[in-house]
Amino acid sequence: MKLLRVGPKNKEKPAVLDKNAKIRDVSSHIKDFNPENLNFETINKLNKINLETLPELSSSERIGPCISKPGKFIAIGLNYSDHAKETGAKVPTEPIVFMKATSSINGPNDDIKISKDSKKLDWEVELGIVIGKNLKNISEAEASEYILGYCMVNDVSEREWQIEKLGQWVKGKSNDTFGPIGPYLVTKDEISDINNLNLSLDVNGKRMQTGNSKTMIFNVNFIVSYLSKFMSLQAGDVITTGTPPGVGMGMKPQVFLKAGDKIRLSIDNLGEQNSKVVPE
Repeated sequence: MKLLRVGPKNKEKPAVLDKNAKIRDVSSHIKDFNPENLNFETINKLNKINLETLPELSSSERIGPCISKPGKFIAIGLNYSDHAKETGAKVPTEPIVFMKATSSINGPNDDIKISKDSKKLDWEVELGIVIGKNLKNISEAEASEYILGYCMVNDVSEREWQIEKLGQWVKGKSNDTFGPIGPYLVTKDEISDINNLNLSLDVNGKRMQTGNSKTMIFNVNFIVSYLSKFMSLQAGDVITTGTPPGVGMGMKPQVFLKAGDKIRLSIDNLGEQNSKVVPE
């Protein structure tokens, strides 16, 4: 099942794609796809509905973030060995964990705002995990039972703020609009092999990133289990799992985003994002 949220910012309606790829309004059954409702019980409820009897929403309407107000937005750094190499970093022996502010979350096709103080704005196509029920201290073998589904994330990053300023990476990862997610939250039953998804990202029509989730250093089940040793995870939490090679910081010479640039992201079965960089 592909879940999405459609409508103006902060007024999105929960929706589902039917078998004919038409957008169906499920707001008469579910208030929103938020931590309160984003769980396996909701998916079971939606599966029992004849979607074709529900109102159809226009495909021309804005698509918002596929999740409303997640409790946590967790990120994993340097999770592709070839990406670590291009940045000059050592391949990690255990996951590098940082947080993105939930206020950075943006719709998949919304504008990405570049601050007047930004000098090194970069892109990162990533696979996102969405948690479906609360957990703490679980094994890798148990992890899949707690994963509701997956979404696409652009882990937009300001490299000067992230690396050259003192402190943690969160500064360079959390500005408003730095977290486009969606368009869909795809339930895990629709993904035949989560460890074999193609990822790509283009800037102004030029391919920058090409990768596959099979080259991740730490797979999704390991990541969920690992995080659960250090913190509880709740339904609706989003975990973005790292990016393949091809980021602007890793190029020689380095290339960074500027106002007017257009970014297209794609992951197998998770849809497509199309964003434009605009002045803040």
